[in-house]
Amino acid sequence: MSNQYFAFIGTYTTGASEGIYTYRFDAGSGALERLSVIGGISNPSWVEISPSGRNLYAVGEETHGVIKAYAIDPATGALTYLNEQLTGGEVPCHISVDATETYVLLANYGSGSVAMLPIQADGSLAPLTGFVQHEGSSIHPVRQTGPHAHSIILDATNRLAFAPDLGIDKLLVYDLDLDNGTLAPHHVPWVRTPVGAGPRHFDFHPNGQFAYLINELASSITVLRYVADQGIFGEIETVSTLPDDFDGESTCADVHVSPSGKFVYGSNRGHDSIAMFAIDEATGRLTSLGNESTQGQTPRNFAIDPSGTWLLAANQDTNTIVTFRIDQQTGHLHPTGHITPIPNPVCIKLLPL
Repeated sequence: MSNQYFAFIGTYTTGASEGIYTYRFDAGSGALERLSVIGGISNPSWVEISPSGRNLYAVGEETHGVIKAYAIDPATGALTYLNEQLTGGEVPCHISVDATETYVLLANYGSGSVAMLPIQADGSLAPLTGFVQHEGSSIHPVRQTGPHAHSIILDATNRLAFAPDLGIDKLLVYDLDLDNGTLAPHHVPWVRTPVGAGPRHFDFHPNGQFAYLINELASSITVLRYVADQGIFGEIETVSTLPDDFDGESTCADVHVSPSGKFVYGSNRGHDSIAMFAIDEATGRLTSLGNESTQGQTPRNFAIDPSGTWLLAANQDTNTIVTFRIDQQTGHLHPTGHITPIPNPVCIKLLPL
């Protein structure tokens, strides 16, 4: 397994950030070294690497949503702009690339929709071919007056897409048509989450039998049993990501299962921590391992390297990325002392060199 990675950092450009940053991550020491930056994009808050590692796609999180395509220099990690397309909605916030690199899928948070765009031979994007507008609302008087699709990911077979929608308290399930570039509701089209939970991000267990859905508004993780051959879910439990004695304001952001399948982690903005859980691999249930401070404010997306040794947390409001070593036996996080200054970091994606 590689000991060196490119780390691509998506940011908000409302402050000092110039755009998308490329760093080198040393998986021996946990250190980050800045290599380059590319501008020309406003609020590239989510970036995604194609499975081949040849291309990177980034949202422009604005009212008139755009997605931009870049080529990745395999020697330096530098990005070359290819083209951009409209996302069909407002405030895009998440991207996935299908396993065949035929389509990019994205979620438009502001207007509550999901879309598909074809990938051309050079990695650039054609105009969208698939689009679904979500409908509905829920109980939060400000955050849930309408739909807010917050992410979209694919299953291991590359035939289903899953879209948590914060505004309507649902995890929507779509059949993926790679021949025509369209999304259609699955025969069981959605799973309802706890009312007012605000589902945001989602990750599968490596065994494919369980999934972990983080709820932004309720600061919780919902554990789901997954029946892969039918593409359906059943709720197992919902657990808090916050300590029992915390009484401040906090919302969740990101969730990842460790490559070993032993642990799951979720980020808390407000409590400013990573919640740590052990997974019962027979039942999928979670046991809290406590919370580790991210040593900064407003942790958003975080990355776990493919070996499961490192966790890199992006502190948006204190302009740092902090590196933690993951204890392979206990799942606890141990800060390494590597605190990398970077303006308004939001998203971290790793690519082996």
